[in-house]
Amino acid sequence: MTTETSVMLDTTPQPKRRFPLVGLVALIVAAAVLVLFATRSGTPGDTSPEAGFARDMAVHHSQAVEMAFVVRDKTTDGPLRTLSYDIITTQTAQRGMFMGWLQQWDLDQSSSQPPMAWMSGHSHGGAAPGLTPGVMPGMASTEELNRLRAAQGRDAEILFLQLMIRHHEGGVEMAQGLLKVSDRPEVRSLAQHIVDGQTAEIRLMKGLLAERGAQPLPTILQSPAG
Repeated sequence: MTTETSVMLDTTPQPKRRFPLVGLVALIVAAAVLVLFATRSGTPGDTSPEAGFARDMAVHHSQAVEMAFVVRDKTTDGPLRTLSYDIITTQTAQRGMFMGWLQQWDLDQSSSQPPMAWMSGHSHGGAAPGLTPGVMPGMASTEELNRLRAAQGRDAEILFLQLMIRHHEGGVEMAQGLLKVSDRPEVRSLAQHIVDGQTAEIRLMKGLLAERGAQPLPTILQSPAG
């Protein structure tokens, strides 16, 4: 009897040990489904700050690349040609990333919304300082672009640097605005890269302007870079 009782005591609890394991498996499966759902449902929407930033910054970058091509073909100055090449390659690559995000998010590459509408109502207390819905900061006007295309020699170099400094300031403002309203890692990472890279280029361009005895246009930054 003692032996039989001992055997019964050893075998009786075994089925009970399976239930925590089954519960754990069910919990893991439920968590996986939740993560998958959250990932799909977390894609930025058409009017999200991320989508608006990608669209507007793509347009902003396109103008910077256009101006860089213009001055590259007008100057023989080594540092200025290197700068123009860096702007062309860097901002073309970043524009490709913006377009890739929109495609990945299944969104159109353009929108009926006005420029900078993505800032309105998304940040604490409204739009970020220096950013106005409907106005993309730092963009050169048609008249300014025409002047750059017509300018030659030193005049072209100076006008390019003045316009590009202001253009970079606008890019920094837009990227800083995105950082205030988005928690999406890949978008924040590129926005911070734009802030750091263009702030450094602003300092470089101010130095190139000083070498030519010229000054930047009035800054549009709330906290001037460089």
